[in-house]
Amino acid sequence: MRRIAGWLLITALFSMAACQKVATSSPEFSTQREQMVAQQLKPRGIRDEHVLAAIAKVPREEFLPESLREQAYTDNALPIGHDQTISQPFIVAFMTEQLRPKPTDRILEIGTGTGYQAAVLAELVKDVYTIEIVEPLAKEASARLARLGYGNTHVKVGDGFQGWPEVAPFDAIIVTCAPTKIPPPLTQQLKDGGRMIIPVGAGLDQQLHLLEKKDGQLAERAILPVRFVQMTGEAATKK
Repeated sequence: MRRIAGWLLITALFSMAACQKVATSSPEFSTQREQMVAQQLKPRGIRDEHVLAAIAKVPREEFLPESLREQAYTDNALPIGHDQTISQPFIVAFMTEQLRPKPTDRILEIGTGTGYQAAVLAELVKDVYTIEIVEPLAKEASARLARLGYGNTHVKVGDGFQGWPEVAPFDAIIVTCAPTKIPPPLTQQLKDGGRMIIPVGAGLDQQLHLLEKKDGQLAERAILPVRFVQMTGEAATKK
């Protein structure tokens, strides 16, 4: 069990430059990214053109260790240190599409990692609030997102099981680490009419769940078998 004393808020600096998304990539990586969208994502059923455009724009290589950048556009999860991984592009696209993001949305992400999923969401919505329990990853992600121009992202170190009540409620919630049960604080912080996507389970026995809140009630269904790193924190592994 890991505890973090207090919650460290790391907010990306806002400026006129930061408000403009300025992510760039080499021609070689840009070509690989376009090929990934055409050859991996579209054939596997990703249809939302806005999601595909966001994936085609965000330079995934910038969110990987230098030694792994040549693998940026393979459809694989990759290690990012601290026993964490960056999700495979298909899963990022699939989970994003399931949220049905709108330009006016405020989205909560649990499990920032290097910031890749947050960057994809930032291309699509008004604000992304993202929580990472591993402090070095959170600090690096905050700096990276600011450097790439994602000024509408807000990074916080903390226990994702508890969500971010100070800035709730959220139009959508995405969780990129697996608790053994759906965290009640997250369902409470989801707006009526909102959607949450979250992997639930332990080890190899995980399912991606989609929740929709309507009139204060939650409709839930399992939609895909997955394998994510486990959510850590005091409450995350209690059954």
